[in-house]
Order: sequence, then C-alpha cells, then structure tokens
Amino acid sequence: MANIYNLFKFLEDKEGTKTPFKLKLIYAPDTLTPDDLKVEGNLDLSNTPITSLPDGLEVRGSLDLRNTKITSLPDGLKVGDHLYLENTPITSLPDDLEVGDYLDLSNTKITSLPDGLKVGGNLSLSGTAITSLPDDLKVGGDLNLYPTPITSLPDGLKVGGHLYLINTPLSKKYTEDKIRKMIEDKGGEIKRNIFI
Repeated sequence: MANIYNLFKFLEDKEGTKTPFKLKLIYAPDTLTPDDLKVEGNLDLSNTPITSLPDGLEVRGSLDLRNTKITSLPDGLKVGDHLYLENTPITSLPDDLEVGDYLDLSNTKITSLPDGLKVGGNLSLSGTAITSLPDDLKVGGDLNLYPTPITSLPDGLKVGGHLYLINTPLSKKYTEDKIRKMIEDKGGEIKRNIFI
C-alpha cells in the first residue's frame, strides 16, 4: 500500500472510469496522494490510521471515515453520496465542502460548521458540542441536533425533512410552535415536523 495512487489507477484502467466500484482498505497509510484524486464509486477508509486526504478529492459514491484519526478535510472535497465522520476527532469542515446526501458528524469534536454549507440529505450532529449553526444552512433531509447544547438557530435555515431538538436548551425553553415561528421570522423553513 506504499503507493495507493497506483491502486486507484489500476482499478480505473482495468474497469474504465465510468464503472463504479467499492474500495475497502483494510490497511491504509497515514495519508493518501496525489491531489485531485477521483473515485467513481465508494471509498471506505473506516477503522484505518488515515489522518489526511489530498486536496481536490472527489468521491462520487460514499466516503466512510468512521473511527479514524482524521482531524480535518481537504479543500475542494466533493462527496456525491454519504460522508461518514462518526467517532472521529474532526474539529472543522472546509468552506467549499459538498455532500450530495447524508453527512454524519455524530460523536465528533466539531464545534462549528462553515458558512453556506449545503447537504443534500440528512445532517446528524448528535452528540457534538455544537452551540450554533451558520446562516443560510440548507439541509435536504432531516437535521438531527439531539442531544447538543445548541442555543440558537440561524437566519435562513432550510430543512427539507424533520428537525430534531430533543434534549437541547432550545427544546427546554420553547414550544414547537415558537421554534417554527422563530425560524420562519428569520427567513427559514422546516418542511416537516419539529421534535422537542
């Protein structure tokens, strides 16, 4: 596994870049190279000692980094499907991060999200220390903030599914109707239910 790029290149040359594949690395080095690497299918790096990824990485399927030592993500990262970061020491996300479906940040050390973050599916921040969200956050599916110390909701929050605020300071202070009105007064919208 000294040159992981050769492994990706072999798989692409053998099957063609249009053929999706799932790659599970049982052993991985601390870092992946080169920059601007593209994976047509899924990339599973869970439970490996990986600590960094190359700039410009594009994974058209899912990227699984659960139970790794990764602390940050590279600039220009694009994930077409799910991005799993559960149980990692990650503390921040890049400003230009794109996630096509589910973003799982459960039980991480994340304390803030970048401005303009867009998540096509669900966003889980369960078990984090997050206290606020960026303005104009857009989540296509559910937004799970249970249980977090979240104390305020941002301007322009748009959630296409449910909003989970169970066991948060907001759920102890406000009713469901008051939370919905607060969001709408700030130009936001929750399409489905708010659970407190």
